[in-house]
Parts: sequence; C-alpha cells; structure tokens
Amino acid sequence: MRRKSRRAPIHLDAKGLSDLPEADLHAVLRGADDLIGQGGRTLLKRLLRGSKNKDILARGLENSPVYGYFKDLSDEEALARIDWTILNGYLRVEQFDRLPLIVYTQKGWEIERENYADELLAGFDKLIQEGPPFDMEYLKDRDRPMILRLLDKIEATGDPRYVPLLVAWKTIDYKKVQFRIRDVIRRLEQVRL
Repeated sequence: MRRKSRRAPIHLDAKGLSDLPEADLHAVLRGADDLIGQGGRTLLKRLLRGSKNKDILARGLENSPVYGYFKDLSDEEALARIDWTILNGYLRVEQFDRLPLIVYTQKGWEIERENYADELLAGFDKLIQEGPPFDMEYLKDRDRPMILRLLDKIEATGDPRYVPLLVAWKTIDYKKVQFRIRDVIRRLEQVRL
C-alpha cells in the first residue's frame, strides 16, 4: 500500500509590500533561473542574500550574477520580495513529491527571457575582448525563443564585430538556429560594406 505524502504548507507573506522596484524584480527572476524546478523560496533567498550555505556552494550558485543582491536585507525582507514576486504572478510554487519548488509563470519568463538575452549579449562583448577561439557550446539547447531574441538584439546592434562569434556558433547549433544566425551574419556584413 502506498503511503500518502504530506505536503509542507506554504505561507506567502509580502510583508505589506505594495510594489517592488524593477531592479529587485529582475534580480529575483534571474536568481530563480538558476534553480527553476530544483529549489524553493528558501534556497532562492539564500542565493540572493549571498549565503555560504553548503547547498548554495554545492550547486555553484555563488557564481550567479545576482548572488548577494539582497545582502543588505534581512532574511525576512528578502523573503518578502520573493513572496511578492510569487503573489503578483511572476513565479509560482509547484509541489514535486513533498517539495515546493519555484517555477516561472508565463509573465515571469517573458521578463527573464529578455533579461537573459541581454546578459548573453553582454557576454558576447567579453568574448570579443578575449578573442578566439570561441567556444559557443554553452548556447546549444537553450530556450529557442530566448536564443532568437538574442539574435534579434545582435542584429539590431549593426555591429560586425559579432560576426566571428556567430560563425563559431553556427557550426554547433541546430538547423533552425543556423538559418537565423546566417541571416544575422549577412545583415552585419552588409553594414561592414
């Protein structure tokens, strides 16, 4: 006979926050990206507070760009911002077995997709400074709409410096992405002429 699992009750409390600054919302969503479906509110709070907790270190979360973003806040204040994000429909908590894990809502993912594309574009600038060879494997198997948004942003820059990165990327990705990369390369090379 199967035993019923007891789910831990979740008590969300935004502590009276009526609004959240956009930068804080973006930090919570970016931090959540590192643990979607793998961690809950407490782990996200620890990440954003800059905890040296073994779970944070074991998962390499200290390398997150928002690690320690809320370091000047108390645990309660940081958790209130996370709860505000959940209560306002940017994240939700889903039960997996007995564990309440954080996942994006459509509204939250639309914001994070845009932010993450910006983050990847900034990473391209660093790669250009470092020079070849360019290892672009980290882009394969990413969310396709986010990758296409990144390519739109690269195209919008009109900067032909991105062409060597795109050429390296094109060799490792799937055909649909390769076609879009080829179009962006063509447009950036036209700017060069």
